[in-house]
Amino acid sequence: MKSCYSRNQLFTALIAASFLFMSCTTYGSIEDTIVKTFDVGPGGILILKSDMGSIEVCGKPGNDVKVEVIREVRTGSEKKAQDILKDFDIRFDQKNGDVIIEAEYRKKGWQRFWNNIGKYLRVKFIITVPERYNLDLDTKGGSISADSLVGDIEANASGGSLHFDRIEGNIQGSTSGGSIKIGEVVGDTRVHTSGGSIRIMRAEGPVDAHTSGGSITLEEVLGTIKAHTSEGSVKASITHQPNSECRLTTSGGSITVYLSEEIGMYVDAHTSGGRISADFPLAVKGEISKNELKAELNNGGPELYLRTSGGSIYLKKF
Repeated sequence: MKSCYSRNQLFTALIAASFLFMSCTTYGSIEDTIVKTFDVGPGGILILKSDMGSIEVCGKPGNDVKVEVIREVRTGSEKKAQDILKDFDIRFDQKNGDVIIEAEYRKKGWQRFWNNIGKYLRVKFIITVPERYNLDLDTKGGSISADSLVGDIEANASGGSLHFDRIEGNIQGSTSGGSIKIGEVVGDTRVHTSGGSIRIMRAEGPVDAHTSGGSITLEEVLGTIKAHTSEGSVKASITHQPNSECRLTTSGGSITVYLSEEIGMYVDAHTSGGRISADFPLAVKGEISKNELKAELNNGGPELYLRTSGGSIYLKKF
C-alpha cells in the first residue's frame, strides 16, 4: 500500500513538473508582424538579403510591392526573446522602382554561436510584387519560392529548397542543402543543389541542372539539356529538336531519355556498370556493345552525350 502511494506521489510530481516546464518554455514566446507597401510599377527588381528565414514571392496585378515579415521567438525567458527580436535588424529601402530589403542578426561571431539564434527565431517573408518584376533573393537559412512572374530570378539558399512555377524569364538558383522543383518556365534555367533532387515539369528553353546528391527529372524540355548528378538517376524527355548538344551524366545511377520520334540526334552513350537499350532503330556508327553505343537517330543531328558509371542507359519513345 505504501509503495502504491509513493508511486502516485511520484506520478503527480512528474505531471506538475511537466506543466511547469511547458509554462516556462512558452512564457518567452513572442510573435510580431511587419507590413510594408511600396508603390513601384512594373519592371523593377526586389532585392532581399537575409541571415535567415523562408521567402515566398508571388506576382499579382497591380503596381505595388507588399512585404509581410513574420518573426517568432520561442525561449524560456521573455527578456531573451525580446533581445533576440531587437537584435534581428530589418531595413527597407526604395530606389525608383526597386525595393531593397536587408535583414541580419547584429550579433556576430561567438555571440551569435552562444545565443544559438537559429534555434529560437523563425522568420518568414511573404511578398507580392507586380506581375512583371525581377527578383534577387538570398537567405542563409530557409527555403525560397516564386510564382506567377514575368521577369528574371536569381535565388540562393544556404539551407532550404527552391520552388518556382509559372515563370517567364531566366532562372538562376542554387541551394546548399535542399531540393529544387520547377513547374513551368519559359527562359533559360540554371539550377544547382549540393544535397537534393531536381525536378522540372516543363521548360521552354535550355536547362542546366546539377546536383551533388540526388536524382534529376526533366519531364519536358523544349531546349538543350545539361544535367549531372554525382549520386542518383537522370530522366529527361526531349520533345522538340535541340539546336545544340545535350549532355546527361551521372556517377551513380541510370539514365533514361524519352525522345519524340521525329528528333534527329547523334547518340554517344557509355556505361561502366550496366547496359544500353533503345526502343527505336538506330544507324550504328562504329562498334556497338552492351555498354557502348555510337549511332545516328533520324539521320543524325546535335550530339546526345550520355554517361553513367553505375547504371544502365535507356532510350525510349516519348
